[in-house]
Amino acid sequence: MPKYAKTKDSSGPASSRTSKRVRHVPFARGFKHRDKNARLQALGYGRSQNIPREFSSGSQQQVKSLSSSKNILSFSPYGEFFKPIPHPTNPDDWLAQYDEDGQTYSQFLQENPWLSSRKVKYTNQTFCSKGASLREKYPEGKICILQLGKFDDQNLEFSDLVDYTSRFLCMPVEQLPPLDLDVKEGRVAVVDNPVLRGSSGRSTRIKRTELLCRYSAKTGHLQLRVDSILSKLRTLIPPQALCLIALTTQDLYGDASDLFVAGMAAGLHRVAVFSLCRYNPTITFSTEHWYDIQTVHRPIAELEKSRLMIHRSCKLVVHEILHLLGVDHCVFYDCCMNGSGHLEEDFRQPMHLCPVDLRKLHTLVGFDVCQRYKSLLQFYAKHGLIEEARWVDQRVKYLDSN
Repeated sequence: MPKYAKTKDSSGPASSRTSKRVRHVPFARGFKHRDKNARLQALGYGRSQNIPREFSSGSQQQVKSLSSSKNILSFSPYGEFFKPIPHPTNPDDWLAQYDEDGQTYSQFLQENPWLSSRKVKYTNQTFCSKGASLREKYPEGKICILQLGKFDDQNLEFSDLVDYTSRFLCMPVEQLPPLDLDVKEGRVAVVDNPVLRGSSGRSTRIKRTELLCRYSAKTGHLQLRVDSILSKLRTLIPPQALCLIALTTQDLYGDASDLFVAGMAAGLHRVAVFSLCRYNPTITFSTEHWYDIQTVHRPIAELEKSRLMIHRSCKLVVHEILHLLGVDHCVFYDCCMNGSGHLEEDFRQPMHLCPVDLRKLHTLVGFDVCQRYKSLLQFYAKHGLIEEARWVDQRVKYLDSN
């Protein structure tokens, strides 16, 4: 599921609600806010799991008594690092619209296809059924990412997104050769050069694939339809790919009533496409008409624009890849895996994983928790993500000291 819900064009059948802030907004009907015990059970450390009594009590001093098991401390919710998921403040917030059950750690173990003793459908690589983790079961597997179209004027290096994904997931990530987009007169085609892709097929002929799109002659704005991109990606997924993610700066839509969509995934076929178009802090767009979007000259420094783009884009990429790897939206803590109903909610969510989802990723991949944090700290410091660097630094010190 995309990081935030489809945003509807108010001229269509499903009108967008106002984005005006209100103080008190109820959760969606049926949703129950998880208390401390429910969050511990989601971690797999609740009373029903018969874990040590002192861990459930939650005092920091008592948690230290479990330091012989480093993983328990690494996935503990203590130390002032993880906050419960916040209450909605806007009618468009995700949990003001949707009653999500959430996915506990135990449910993740039961449901995740990548941990199954059976090979995931459509994968074309070596499979070791006795492996304990994704990397052991699919030793040749990689996360593949490609650039769809140009990234001009975005203050964003595509290679940085690849680097962050590798550090965050602790998995091999391969950057595939980019695909060009030929855009003119309201028409768009993917230009696929088999030679650049290193295709082993006999044909070296450059292929052009027309994409479905909509174009406004009034404003000159163009949007690509996501399902036509996904169909093309399915023909390009390489044998070593666990999944293939395409990133573009072109605007996207799914249905005629959409204002825009962040993107879409075809989980069964392990392909997805996502747009960074509306993450650009120098654009403005209407909440009513999809075609009303324009660049404005805001007083924002280039370094700040770059920081915002890397912050927003990195968070989107890892969120969506984790969905493809079987991690659902988080309803337990303020977390990178929370659902987002609109961009403002997306932007204010943290980049880190909560204890529940960190434990899921650790089980799925296998890594040293502190080393993962230290690797992320290097990335955050390099790109001026001060708050994220401070949080990770304190987290590492906490784990090391205990």
